[in-house]
Amino acid sequence: MSIEFALAALAALSLALTLWQWGLAARFPLHRRVAHSPFTPPLTLLKPVRGADADTAACLESWLAQTYPGPVQVLFGVESADAAAAGVIRGLLAAHPESDAELVICPESLGANGKVSKLIQLWPRMKHDFVVISDADVHVPPDLLANVVAPLRAERVGLVTCLYRLANPATLAMQWEAITINADFWSQVLQARSLRFLDFALGAVMVTSRRRLEAVGGFVLLADHLADDYQLGHRIARAGARIELCPVVVDCWEPRRSWGDVWRHQLRWARTLRACQPLPYFASVLGNTTLWALLCALASASSGSGRSALALGIALAALAGRIATALHNQSRLTGSTAHLRFGWLVPVKDLLQVAVWGRAFTGRTISWRGECYRIERGGRLVRIPG
Repeated sequence: MSIEFALAALAALSLALTLWQWGLAARFPLHRRVAHSPFTPPLTLLKPVRGADADTAACLESWLAQTYPGPVQVLFGVESADAAAAGVIRGLLAAHPESDAELVICPESLGANGKVSKLIQLWPRMKHDFVVISDADVHVPPDLLANVVAPLRAERVGLVTCLYRLANPATLAMQWEAITINADFWSQVLQARSLRFLDFALGAVMVTSRRRLEAVGGFVLLADHLADDYQLGHRIARAGARIELCPVVVDCWEPRRSWGDVWRHQLRWARTLRACQPLPYFASVLGNTTLWALLCALASASSGSGRSALALGIALAALAGRIATALHNQSRLTGSTAHLRFGWLVPVKDLLQVAVWGRAFTGRTISWRGECYRIERGGRLVRIPG
């Protein structure tokens, strides 16, 4: 078998994987709402908050503006009374005196993951048996709670999670990350779900019950894991419960990021994924359509065989299919066409992703929130003294 033929086969395979993901994404009932649900149990929202920026107030307030008909307790957790986020939260509480909401100071550091450390300290203040966990930078529509809690009416469902989109790609580097999140990630989640029941959750929004949390050991066991969402979903799934995807999409608002910021963020998550799922992560390079299309085209250009035209055609078709499906996936998730002018960035993102993929295998250290850690097998963090 010639190298040219092998690369053409890999380009065709990567295109097939891309079209598979696109087909699953096209059929998923994205943005669909529950017309009416009689299941409206009391909920407790746990909202650990670290830092504050221009979007923090709007993101947090979206949770206080829910139209959910049942009781909702909101617990905002910050590390100290004089933290920047504490002032923002006090202002929101004053503006919403009707809400059952509280600012909780969580001063203890109970593990490498500051978010989980706050969740552990918020846990004793929970009033209700159903719990919503969400990152601080998430902005949600007013009907989110009514939709995300509905699947928990089925006893077999142990956790519900939401797809999310990067709402503010303010720099060119963030446009790279937007392709990763708004085009690829959610369709890859659906692809994983088509092969098996989901065994992970997405940290933007997770809804489960006190009973399920206690059965898997609570938040304490997640305190030294960066991917606490993956770990929580994985443990609940291993306990025999189903994880469901809510079709309602939430927005993640991030501070402005440079190329270096996005690179470090992508590498951190790549090394975490490699530690949690080593074989699937290794195989993920097979779905990098641009890589195999480019290599196939280069092999065709340097070959004098009669097959070179066919191989080049496969390469060009793979590249065109990749760009078209990525742009369509972004349009479906975001409901916008603003990203279309960045279509040229899709193959650039793929080639950058090859570099991230390769770097994931060259070490286990990451930089996170000003600290250096080593990621152990399974995703546990060990702090490296500075």
